[in-house]
Order: sequence, then structure tokens, then C-alpha cells
Amino acid sequence: MSNIVDPLVGQIAARVRTERERRRWTLAQLADASGVSRAMIHRIERGESSPTAVVLGKLSAAFQLSVSSLLALAEGSTDTGEGEGEGAEPGGHGTGTAAGVRRKTDAAQWRDPATGYRRRQITGPHFPAEIAEIDLPAGARVPYPAAAFAFVRQVVWVLDGRLTFHEGDTVHELEAGDTIELGDPAPCVFANTSGAACRYAVVLARGERP
Repeated sequence: MSNIVDPLVGQIAARVRTERERRRWTLAQLADASGVSRAMIHRIERGESSPTAVVLGKLSAAFQLSVSSLLALAEGSTDTGEGEGEGAEPGGHGTGTAAGVRRKTDAAQWRDPATGYRRRQITGPHFPAEIAEIDLPAGARVPYPAAAFAFVRQVVWVLDGRLTFHEGDTVHELEAGDTIELGDPAPCVFANTSGAACRYAVVLARGERP
């Protein structure tokens, strides 16, 4: 059965292919850099398979992008701005979402076919900070490699429920209203060990590259 359940699949496919080709990488080179199999990347780029959150995290890390960045770029995939996958700069050219009111019903929502995790981009690719809203089902666990957090500053804000957040070897139990500002890049795990859904926001700003 196909895992393709949301309208972002084709846009994610195009963005992954664009980021790979921008670096002049072959499928094999991206597979080596990400740890995702060449066959899986091929299916993702052809829009034949929706990547799981774990796979998306590995691909984002290989591109030195956050998952938020990759999904924001995918949602604005008609944008043709230049840059090393960082997306269009504020006020840049392209056909991404314009400034102004953005209705909840207009925002594309990405669903992880493995866990049911849902992610909605609140800001578009032209906005200088990235904000996403995530619904994490009871029992879901989503790990990301440290490289997915390179060159970014990030805050996680729990809106409803309880989030068990692993930052490297440190575990934080976060309740509704709690926030955590991430430090240096480290492997992170977002886990919902409770029996109820958890909803949180991720606020991300790009840091300086060396």
C-alpha cells in the first residue's frame, strides 16, 4: 500500500532532487552522506514514497538543513532563489507565499507515514525565522541526527500534553507551557511517552556558518 497521504509528497520529491542536484551529487553520494539507501532516495525523488520523519531528518542533515527548512522550501518549491539550500532571503524573488494573512486551511500539513506525526509550517520560505506546529501522537518517537541542527538556533515550546525531549545524553520532561532553547548541535529525540497527544511548536532562526 502506498504511504502517499498528503499533498506535500510531490513537493518534497522536487525539493530533495533540487537540493541534491544543486550540490551536483549523484544518488549514491547522497546515500553515502545521509545513510538513506539509494533505492529509497530514488523512490522519494520520483514521488513514489513519502519519507518518514526519520528519513527526512537524515536527508536534511546531509544537506545541512533543518527539517523545518526542508519542508518550508518544499512548500514553496516554485521558488527559484539561489543559495546553498537555505531558501529565499526575506524580500527575495520567487513565487512563494506572500506576506499577509495565511489561513489554517491554506497551510499544507505533512504527515509521517510511520508514526502519524503531523507537522504544519506556520511561516513561509521568505520569512526570516521558521515556525512549525507539530502534533506528536501518544507513543510516537522521532529521532534526528545532530547535523540536522547545524547552523540554527532553535526553541521548542510545548503547547499541549507532555514531551520527553532527548538532547544528546540529557533527557528533559516538558509539560504544557514549558520551553527549551537548544544549545550546540546534538542528536535529539522527540518522544511522547504519555497516553495522550502532544502538541508543540518549533521556532528556528539560522545561525552563522563558519
